[in-house]
Amino acid sequence: MSYQEQRQGRLSKARSKGSPQPSGRNDDGSRRLGLSENWFQFSIFTLLTLLIGMTIGIERVALPPLAHKAFGVTSILYTVSFVSGFGVVKAVMNLVSGRLSDSHGRKSLLALGWLFIIPFALLIIFAQAWWWVVLANLFLGVNQGLTWTMSVTSKIDLVGPQNRGLAVGIDESAGYVGVGAGGILAGILVARFGLRPAPYLVVLAVMLLGLVVTVLVAKETLPWAAQEASQLDSESQGKSSKPRLLQLASYMSWHDRTMFSVCQAGFLNKFADSLVIGFFPIYFLRKGETVAGVGMLVGVYALVWGFGQVATGILADRIGRKWPIAAGILLVGLGILMIVLTGTTIQWLAGAILMGLGMALAYPNLISAVSDVAQPSWRGGALGIYRLWRDGGYAVGPLFLGGIATLAGLSAALWASVILMLISSLIVVFIFRETEPTHRSSPRQWEVHPELILPKD
Repeated sequence: MSYQEQRQGRLSKARSKGSPQPSGRNDDGSRRLGLSENWFQFSIFTLLTLLIGMTIGIERVALPPLAHKAFGVTSILYTVSFVSGFGVVKAVMNLVSGRLSDSHGRKSLLALGWLFIIPFALLIIFAQAWWWVVLANLFLGVNQGLTWTMSVTSKIDLVGPQNRGLAVGIDESAGYVGVGAGGILAGILVARFGLRPAPYLVVLAVMLLGLVVTVLVAKETLPWAAQEASQLDSESQGKSSKPRLLQLASYMSWHDRTMFSVCQAGFLNKFADSLVIGFFPIYFLRKGETVAGVGMLVGVYALVWGFGQVATGILADRIGRKWPIAAGILLVGLGILMIVLTGTTIQWLAGAILMGLGMALAYPNLISAVSDVAQPSWRGGALGIYRLWRDGGYAVGPLFLGGIATLAGLSAALWASVILMLISSLIVVFIFRETEPTHRSSPRQWEVHPELILPKD
């Protein structure tokens, strides 16, 4: 019997363990895994992800024009420094929150994350210099590292091994629909009420709603992860202990070549997204676009990205993760290429749509690939390592691209991003091994070499 046939048998066994009861428990009293079985809590976490995304969408449109109009900042590199500060903190918090959540649960960290919106909004409302804004984005980085990481991890806990791509697709769809809606709303608010304080008062209202829903309605999902772990058969015995942090980081970053390709793809993906956050508003405004027009372009990119991820999640569940990821990264590069080669709003809109489609293909399926490989007992930590690499792209990308823009112009920074997307896509094509459980044709690296993830005495 082939490895894939053995794997299919194990998945069928996990699905059939315990006949479902109306109470939401199995015969033995254990929790039921699945999207339909946990639809209410899944919907609650989806709502929370949408609210989390709205805060980012408002920032993307309302913040870059503030640099020049309120503080007289003309340096591109200094203007986009807020993205780098945000990226450093978010990347670190992804790692910390992912690791802590495996031991202390998801809900408390999610609730804590909402509170960091308060200093973010107030610092920008009352900012007297640009460095206040950069400082504010450090608090936003903490917020995002705690809230979005916990929200997506909770959804993965609830659904178990089946339809994981769909679950992550719905999560990321909600988040980036929120980003798009927030961006469009910010453009309208700025056009009517100015750059401050209206957009950030909305951010505070979103925070309050998110905190109330988290505390009063959302449930802790760590027991669902434990239930999934308990359903694994003897293939995992002795291999499900949590690796130490450095051991896990080494495994994710280097020892597993598929996870290496995933981490680099996430890292360079954020170079492209950095363009949208920090560079596109400047680029389009210099080309004569209005702030409302910028909000529309940035918002459409996020909305296409958001709405597309449900379909791309389903697609990856059916055909695997590899080719949607590789094709998506390539499409992002082609979208940037269209924007840099054209000069009208309609053409830019087409480029933004193409970028959004590419993100929809790649972004959620990178998360799904990590979840496919990781054991439930150390899934949070594995996702934290991946998101450390991914959001590290927010830290490095603006500085790298800002340096190019300073030396050679904004168009050169866009061209550099196109080249990086092509390289990243080729790495996935030649290095990534399929991870989707029903399409995986070989054991995971840690199954062949358990010493890579087993705690050392």
